[in-house]
Amino acid sequence: MAEELITTDGTTPRRLADEYVRELAELNPLIAVYLGLNPESDALPDLSPAGAEALADLARRTLARLDEAERATAEGEDADAERRCARLLRERLLAELAVHDAGESYRSLRNLGSPVHDLRESFTLMATGTDAEWGVVGRRLARVPLALEQYRQTLAEGVERGLLSGPRQVSTVIGQFGEWLSGDVPGGWFGAFVQEAPESLRGELAAHAVGAAEALAGLRDWLSEVYGPAVAGTPDPVGRERYGRFVRFWTGSDLDLDEAYAWAWGEFHDLRAQMETEAEKVLPGQGPMAAMKWLETDGPAVEGSEAAREYLQGLMDQAVRDLQGTHFDLAEPITRVESRLAPAGSAAAPYYTPPSLDFSRPGRTWLPVLGGDRFPVWDLVSTWYHEGVPGHHLQLAQWVYVSDRLSTYQSSLGGVSANMEGWALYAERLMDELGYLTDPGHRLGYLNAQMMRALRVIVDIGMHVGLSFPADSPYRPGEPVTPEHAREFFGLYCGLSAEFLDSELVRYLGLPGQAIGYKLGERAWLTGRAAARAAHEARGEEFDLKAWHMAALSQGSLGLDDLVAELSAL
Repeated sequence: MAEELITTDGTTPRRLADEYVRELAELNPLIAVYLGLNPESDALPDLSPAGAEALADLARRTLARLDEAERATAEGEDADAERRCARLLRERLLAELAVHDAGESYRSLRNLGSPVHDLRESFTLMATGTDAEWGVVGRRLARVPLALEQYRQTLAEGVERGLLSGPRQVSTVIGQFGEWLSGDVPGGWFGAFVQEAPESLRGELAAHAVGAAEALAGLRDWLSEVYGPAVAGTPDPVGRERYGRFVRFWTGSDLDLDEAYAWAWGEFHDLRAQMETEAEKVLPGQGPMAAMKWLETDGPAVEGSEAAREYLQGLMDQAVRDLQGTHFDLAEPITRVESRLAPAGSAAAPYYTPPSLDFSRPGRTWLPVLGGDRFPVWDLVSTWYHEGVPGHHLQLAQWVYVSDRLSTYQSSLGGVSANMEGWALYAERLMDELGYLTDPGHRLGYLNAQMMRALRVIVDIGMHVGLSFPADSPYRPGEPVTPEHAREFFGLYCGLSAEFLDSELVRYLGLPGQAIGYKLGERAWLTGRAAARAAHEARGEEFDLKAWHMAALSQGSLGLDDLVAELSAL
């Protein structure tokens, strides 16, 4: 057996990382739900300031033990795996602590991924196949009022400290909460959720659902009457210093923001030319925006939300059949992925949730309905290659599958957003390279998705850092990138609905630095692939793309600082 990195107590970096996951899942039971751990637990996390500090203390203790685990290195087949895990764990915990120490938990109000959004989503991931499992749901619902009160305390402390969310986040979240509370069923979304429970338990569950909804209504009213007036006049962009901390958190890198901004403008001009060419095949002489508008209103579409769900399920199933054995070698559990409809009141963007660690809950893609009943397919095809297969599902499910060779941390909680989103955008490009987007409408949808990601780099960095549109910009050259200008610029060059783009802008302001990871992450994946191909060819070897894909997907999470080097060496 190969030697391992050891400490005086026998702890290796991978063992320490998994111990951290277990302790974190105890402190934050929503993480346990996400991973499929402790299914009998009905607990919710402490969303008060004390709860956030407890999480930070765990990170600090783990870092202190990691120092010891890294002191001794050994030769052997596991040495590199241990070093990669240690490097990831250190970088992730330091990035998280930098955000925590800056007081960001006190202003964690946003339209996507806030503690309240995570709380609601956790119910959609819980098992509900038996009376006992519904009992866990009921007991967890009964704890929602306390969790929301703790969250209110955190935001109130933020007001006292002058650590405030932006006004756009407040108004958007108030609207989202209103939608969650709406409907004919008492208890709003919570009440509708428990309608599927066994009749013998439905009365008790319904009462807990009403209690959760009343608590949510109270939080919404407090946001309207107290928090909203307190944040009036607060700038939505965060500034270069805060933005730099968030960029490290989302990308695992201290990026050169000015270089990334300039690079994205080059991508913008290239994609604009490609879209002109493709639009000519859809609606000759009208240009990309007119062609995409026609595809949205008059092009092929699926009628009905359930039919759309089935269409997307079929798209993923076909991709699995086609790619298995040709470009990927997928283990049997990974071949299963589900298409679902997102809960009412979700943000506009589709999303993916990974499988549980034992695959009892499969990976799932989620389509926001947004009150619609007609679903144009021109942009759905590329999007589901991103969210499902070969995008998020193949990467994140493969991480789960090889977690015994890595660590649970590397395959789940240590995930670096730019790595994951970069792979998913690479997956869209791969399907284009393989000839799956020859339909002009589908390919225009793919190019529009690429354009959206290039625009994200431009507007996200531009707004938050305070840059200006460059001299070669077709829009307001030399003027500052304000949120208002960013939204107008987005609408001129991205063929998505006004409702979607409005939601996107609020998302970028609430999650600064996250949106740039897609395109910059894809750049890292493409750079690594090109370097690996060149190295093989220099040795006179044939480059095996399938083998490279599987080796790359089996490394677990890496930040962008390490990703290119690791991919290049495969």
